[in-house]
Amino acid sequence: MTKAARAKSIYACTECGATATKWQGQCPGCAQWNTMVEAIAEPAARSRHAGVAGASALTPLARIAAREAPRMESGVAELDRALGGGFVSGQVALIGGDPGIGKSTVLLQSLAAMSAARSTLYVTGEESVEQVALRAQRLGVETAAVNLLAETQLERVRAALEREKPEVAVIDSIHTLFSDVLASAPGSVAQVRECAAQLTRLAKAQGTTLVLVGHVTKEGALAGPRVLEHIVDTVLYFEGDPNSSFRLIRAFKNRFGPVNEIGVFAMTEKGLRGVTNPSALFLSHHREAVPGSCIMVTNEGTRPLLVEIQALVDDAHGQTPRRLALGVEQNRLAMLLAALHRHAGVACYDQDVFVNAVGGVRIAEPAADLPVLLAIVSSLRGRPLGEKLVAFGEVGLAGEVRPAPRGQERLREAAKLGFTRALIPKANAPRHAIEGIEIVAVERLADAIAVLR
Repeated sequence: MTKAARAKSIYACTECGATATKWQGQCPGCAQWNTMVEAIAEPAARSRHAGVAGASALTPLARIAAREAPRMESGVAELDRALGGGFVSGQVALIGGDPGIGKSTVLLQSLAAMSAARSTLYVTGEESVEQVALRAQRLGVETAAVNLLAETQLERVRAALEREKPEVAVIDSIHTLFSDVLASAPGSVAQVRECAAQLTRLAKAQGTTLVLVGHVTKEGALAGPRVLEHIVDTVLYFEGDPNSSFRLIRAFKNRFGPVNEIGVFAMTEKGLRGVTNPSALFLSHHREAVPGSCIMVTNEGTRPLLVEIQALVDDAHGQTPRRLALGVEQNRLAMLLAALHRHAGVACYDQDVFVNAVGGVRIAEPAADLPVLLAIVSSLRGRPLGEKLVAFGEVGLAGEVRPAPRGQERLREAAKLGFTRALIPKANAPRHAIEGIEIVAVERLADAIAVLR
């Protein structure tokens, strides 16, 4: 009796897909730590590129007539905003987010709206068609002309796409698909890479707009090889506090539009509903002004948003004071506290400092520096800043207050929402007065703190 040959295993990086014959703590390709996982070595596909010979014809750049790609509205206005105006024919988009945050819901709503004028296909690998129909019934779109397919085998999904040739298709999710050519399990690095590559080539060849739903890791990044994000044209992330009814879709990559655009949604019984005035979501409604609160104007893509920054400064009860930040960068908080002490004479070395951006929004731009420090000083002194004050500006280590981009639009948004005073960098001071709002321009951090006295 002959023994069955043992399958040869390799170790593949979950970030970049690099392989090694033995386990290593650090990936030899991308230098990330603890990303090498064991997988079955796949045989080389000999016939995949068979018959390819000769060189392709070259086209001079000057002879190419560039034109703007026509947009297809998704039927969900906030999703169109995140996409930069809508889908494009042949576009491949990847959308990720925590389980249950609303990825399948918003895509089913979008397909239902687009099915009135376009052919659509929803491929579900995690649910049965009956479960999708129940969700459609809850959303009130059960009569939409959306074609459903419950399948996880790549070859059958490809056959359905080639046969039906839908204008828009959704794969929910890419991590459930598997190809018979590969021996590894669904969701592995090899399977995800191969399935995404084949579906992308097919979508480009027949002009199908393809949306791939992706799983995320416990850190919130898209699961699978990082090459998955390089293959697709657009990468969207669902963000938001699971305990809140509000959701954000943010574009991190978009070959057909701007990045860092966001769409804001509210989860209701009838699915996700777009929010036309998102600034109202991120502002707390206090009966009177309270210490430790400062309103900032942040830019998310092309849209200015008003977000409330809250700070709580309390006596430290341990040897090491705590520094905790939610929604803003925690390492930057420690740097700002050092600048506050050195250049404004406000010390927090014996205080616990907690900072939070209201509504679960994440602020990545440095224009939040000044509002964070104003909220900290307000909480430390126990004095409110005032209900109608907004602020923005970057604070440098030398104590200077640096300008923020698109300052005019930020000020107009604040004035439109009824704010009457703005504390901003001097370089952002408008040449002409903006009706309804008083501008207080400062050059140094000490000047900004002095305004509060």
